[in-house]
Parts: sequence; C-alpha cells; structure tokens
Amino acid sequence: MARVDALLAMMAERGASDLHLKAGSPPAVRTDGRLVILRDMPALTADDTEVFAREMLEERSLPGFDAGDDVDFAYELPAVGRFRVNVFRQRGTVSMTARRVSSLKLSFEDLGLPPVVKQLADEKRGLVLVTGTAGSGKTTTLATMIDYINRNRDGHIITIEDPIEVVHRDIGCVIDQREIGIDTPDYGDALRHVVRQDPNVILIGEMRDPETVSTALTAAEIGNLVLSTLHTIDATETINRIIDFYPTYQQRQARLMLGATLRGIVSMRLIPAVGGGLVPAVEALVMTGTIREYILDPEQTYKIRDAMSEGAYYGMQNFDQSLIGLLQAGRVTVEDAMATSANAHDFRIKLRQIGMSVPPVGEVS
Repeated sequence: MARVDALLAMMAERGASDLHLKAGSPPAVRTDGRLVILRDMPALTADDTEVFAREMLEERSLPGFDAGDDVDFAYELPAVGRFRVNVFRQRGTVSMTARRVSSLKLSFEDLGLPPVVKQLADEKRGLVLVTGTAGSGKTTTLATMIDYINRNRDGHIITIEDPIEVVHRDIGCVIDQREIGIDTPDYGDALRHVVRQDPNVILIGEMRDPETVSTALTAAEIGNLVLSTLHTIDATETINRIIDFYPTYQQRQARLMLGATLRGIVSMRLIPAVGGGLVPAVEALVMTGTIREYILDPEQTYKIRDAMSEGAYYGMQNFDQSLIGLLQAGRVTVEDAMATSANAHDFRIKLRQIGMSVPPVGEVS
C-alpha cells in the first residue's frame, strides 16, 4: 500500500471527515468538526507531498498539476472508501486536502433530516436546492435524495459533477453520471445537451455561474426535477444569490423564473452532537403562494424568513426553530446551539420565552 493510501486508511479508521497534508507539518485530520494535528507523526517533507500527489493523480491530470494548476479529483481506495481530493500549492510546495465521501446509502432518518427533505425528493419537476458552507452535509443529502428516488420510482437520472463523489447503481432508475473534464468539458456544455437525453431528474454538482443557473432554471421550467447546491448560508441568501447572478435588467425575469420553478431550499449546518459526532441543523423552505409573492417582489423578499417560521404546516422551519428542536430532543448543548445561531442574543430570548435555561451572558461567544 502506498504511503498516502495508508494515511487515508488511518483517516477512515479514526472516523475523520478530512485529511490535510502539508510540507513541514504532520498530517492533520478533522473529526467531529475539529481539526487536529497528529503531532505523534513525523512532519511531511516537500518530496513527501509531491510524491503523494503523483501517486493519486491520473495521467490526464498531470499536465495541469505540472503547470501549477489546482486539481480536483475523486480517488477510490478499495475496502476503505472514496475521497474527494484537492491538490494545490502553497509557498512553492504541494499541499492537499482529502474529504471522505460516505459510500453508505443512508436514509433521511439516519441522517437526522426532517421529513420535508423526503417530501422535496418526491417532487416530479422544479428546482430543489441544498445549500450550506463546505462540509455542511450537502453532498450526503443530495446522494440520499438520489438514492431515495432511485429506490422509489422509475425514470432517467443524469448527474453532472466535478468530480463524481457518490457512485450510484441502477435500481428503479437508469442513472448516468457525468464527470466534468472526463465526460463533458464543463457544466454549461453538459446542460446544453442534457434536455435531449430524456432526463427525469438532473443533479448539478454546483450552480457556480450565470450560465449554469440559467440553464438549470430552464431545465426545471420544461418539466424536469433539478437538484443542485449553492454555497449560501440560508434560504433568503440563496434566493438573493441566484437573482444576483443576472444583470440588473434581467433580474425581473430571473424572479419570474425562480417563482415558477423553485420547489424548495434545504439549508444545512452541522453542529457537535451530545455524545460525539455531528448533527444537522436544517432550515427548510417550501414554495407556497406567499413565498412566491415574496420572491417576485424585491421589496418583500426579506419577509421570507418570517414566512418560514410560520410555515410548519408545509414542513418549513428556520434555523432557530431547528436548533430549538434539537435542544428539546437533548441532541445538542445550549452552548453549541447558541454558537450556531445567526444571532445569539435573539436566540437567547427565544429560549427564555419557551422556558429553557440559558448560560449567563459572556459564557457563550
């Protein structure tokens, strides 16, 4: 086993989500959200990290690596797992970060996701977005939605990813997984042709530019279910970000398309769980007549957050409501919930209103 493979196996054995390799420092792993430098291991040399990268990179990626480009790719280690890897340079030496991608097909309940996520996976058409910062569980949630669709109905699922992270096999659906740089040059090219490939469900790894956003909305508009991600922290920011992809003179049209196609937004944050591990706090938006009205009117878009807090009948909730639910279930501590909330002062008031004790001011940052 190559030395880098041994490090990946060690990372998996420790239950870590990420492995960081950098010249001049020992390896580091992220476990339960905390990054720990493994000081009992020797510091890596510049030659070590260079060799590690070349051991993992496929022949097609070496020219870009030799030219100094950052390289993203998937790496599979038999009997250990699949990893999403980014190789880059800092201070003239090679560094890399490897994230372990779960190959287990978990249920929504296993992941601690609210029933509304399954409800959105049952949609036959429209746009469903899963958002959050890096490492918040977006990939796992989308993979679970695809697996659920695959097991519960027939159809053609096409995924467009950079790189492919979770590999799916055909069960009830035919699944074609396309990787940027191997199967198609870029998202735009893949999306221009996807509507001719008879899809029922299209998964776009990330909506990262105006062309991808516009084509995704069009694909949803003509009757496909489109699933994708954005690096946004909540539902309101997600809507504003999509609209901001368009120039000012096209934003009215963008609001109309979004109002017609959006089915829901699931925004995620992972926080430490009591007893170890991580648990998701989930904000959920479901399209209703009121939400559509607020999307169409830029003067009222800010009201979406309040509409979510009052939309329990539809399965909606904001982050504070999710955190309170986790607290009442004994799954997280007050301190971690307050640290995760958007406004610790407001969250403290909400806890007091429902009769929950909170630590004195100054004990929670």
